[in-house]
Amino acid sequence: MKLLKTALATAIVSLGLQAAAANAAIEVRLGHVGGPGSLFEISANRFAELANERLEGVAEVNVYGNSQLGSDESMMRRLRLGSLDLSIPSTVMSSESDQFALFEMPYLIADREHMKRVRDEVVRGPMYDAAEARGFKIIGVWENGFRQITNNVRPIVVPSDLEGIKLRTPSGVWRIEMFRSYGAAPSPMSLSEVFVALQTGAMDGQENPLIQTYSSRFQEVQDYLSISNHVYTPAYLTAGASWSRLPEEVQQVLEEVAVEMEDFVLEEGQRLDDETLAKMKEEGMEVNDVDFDAFVEASQTIYSKFADEVDGGQDLIDSVAALRE
Repeated sequence: MKLLKTALATAIVSLGLQAAAANAAIEVRLGHVGGPGSLFEISANRFAELANERLEGVAEVNVYGNSQLGSDESMMRRLRLGSLDLSIPSTVMSSESDQFALFEMPYLIADREHMKRVRDEVVRGPMYDAAEARGFKIIGVWENGFRQITNNVRPIVVPSDLEGIKLRTPSGVWRIEMFRSYGAAPSPMSLSEVFVALQTGAMDGQENPLIQTYSSRFQEVQDYLSISNHVYTPAYLTAGASWSRLPEEVQQVLEEVAVEMEDFVLEEGQRLDDETLAKMKEEGMEVNDVDFDAFVEASQTIYSKFADEVDGGQDLIDSVAALRE
């Protein structure tokens, strides 16, 4: 009887410890700006699902999307302070380090197969180091996507068609510089504020990947969609000051899943591009292709400026160009 009582007591203690461990699981908070149905939402939720399967009882990834935790800029500050564990910045990284402005160069990335090579041979080296120098740790290279232009004034075929158009852009200085060189009147604005700006006419247009445009419902307040593919924007699953506080086994799982997700995110990006373009046509947007040669020619000045002003800029451009084939 004594042995039975001891065994029972041991079992109760064991169960209690397991319950306590479950209740004490570390929360890993992941924030992003993507709306419902966006590639960010799909990517973040899939990441959390896979990571949580491996971290059960130790840690749990919880996702806060749709700008619940603020703008990209706000979440970068939270990462730096350690009050947010993970985020998925894209263009905003160019405001942290000039090297990330490489992906602000128009028509740099030919397609997603090209981006895979650039990811593995360019991003994982000097750009990871540049992020760490700013207090961030990139654990995976995901996607925002190929960007297209929408507006309520006219179809955009050549750069001069952008003349005078009030165009919302992200806050990266190089995107603003690029559209200003095309003749537009670019203005940076948080994604969460864009719908009302377009609806009221405060902005004439915006540029985003198709699924970001659609999931933000911009097609409801925009008439023209011009397929420009003017910039391909990666997204970076990024940690900050709180990373060093996570147990090593948690860090390892998060990094492994982030890298395993990379090709999945690219495949989802292509699928969403195809499906979303069809939906936007069905919903009445007037769609056209831009004159790519005209835009490439008009972009040479921004390339020259990048090569002149960014340390190692020409080498970065050459490295990406060498991986096109």
